Amino acid sequence: MTQRLTRRAFAGASVAVLAAPALTRAAEPLKIRCSLDTAPSHVRNVSIVDYLGKVEKASGGRITSEVFHAGSLYADINVGKALLQGQVEMCAPGTWTQTGLVPDCDFQQLPIFYGQPIEATHKVADGKSGAHVNQQLEAKLRSHVIGPWIDLGFNNWYTTKTAANSLDDFKGLKIRGSGGAAFGWRIKFAGGVPNVTPWPNVPLALSQGTFDGLISTDESCTTAKLWEAGVKHSYADHQVVAQYVPMLNGAFWSKLTPDDQKMMSQIWADNIGTYRANAAAAQLKARNTLESNGVTFVDPSPADSAAIRKRMMADQDSLIRETKLSPEIVKLATEGFSS
Repeated sequence: MTQRLTRRAFAGASVAVLAAPALTRAAEPLKIRCSLDTAPSHVRNVSIVDYLGKVEKASGGRITSEVFHAGSLYADINVGKALLQGQVEMCAPGTWTQTGLVPDCDFQQLPIFYGQPIEATHKVADGKSGAHVNQQLEAKLRSHVIGPWIDLGFNNWYTTKTAANSLDDFKGLKIRGSGGAAFGWRIKFAGGVPNVTPWPNVPLALSQGTFDGLISTDESCTTAKLWEAGVKHSYADHQVVAQYVPMLNGAFWSKLTPDDQKMMSQIWADNIGTYRANAAAAQLKARNTLESNGVTFVDPSPADSAAIRKRMMADQDSLIRETKLSPEIVKLATEGFSS
């Protein structure tokens, strides 16, 4: 009897010892590694850092985070694969960088959005069109989209030597696009030669004359101090609103309790309006900074933009072919814009 009790006691103690590491592991916080390829001062980085700080506080430390800035882990064009493989838990890539996986990410590049107010893009991206894209991204990357997309702002043209007063002035210029077939289409539409250089390499490449200009935003040009790399002019035609998709690794999301999932989603929903307002303010401030550093701006009139939009609409079928936009997303975006 004594021997049996001793064996049972030994077995119970062994189980307790074996269970202890599991209990320790369960008590450890879940850590979010987030990869961004823009500078810490960039509006996207500031928004994500703020969000993750709020998540950590609301979770009581159950969820912690570390943000890797300036492409120190991955460029946006490669971060989707890293998210899929669990090498990072979070990212917020630009829609244009994910078109290789989900061509419908380019729907904002349709000519109907050219030169239009930012609210037009919000209405469509926050509606059925954005939901359709989110579903595809989640399936392809086994991810979870946290909520509405973060604004970067309007894409414009920036050049080193050529002061452009219309799209005709870009003929023959080598222009760096942000990736995605739509940027290449727009550059070719203006008569330019497309170039794709990863964003972290842009300042050096620009200063070395690898290309004559680029499509970007005031904020991105300012955080990278591109006037130091030779940017002197901008044709501010508001060709498309650049947005970032906030995503979490699906396996990480599944580890969260339902309450923590709800908490993370709610914090995003509560703050996305502020993040977008901050982005708009940052773009205005950035333009002032560019101007104070000698960059000149040309703003096309509403009539000029409408004329270009009409020309682009006439060639929309070629854009759809090149970007491989699905008939469904074209229909959803067109209906969402008109509603």
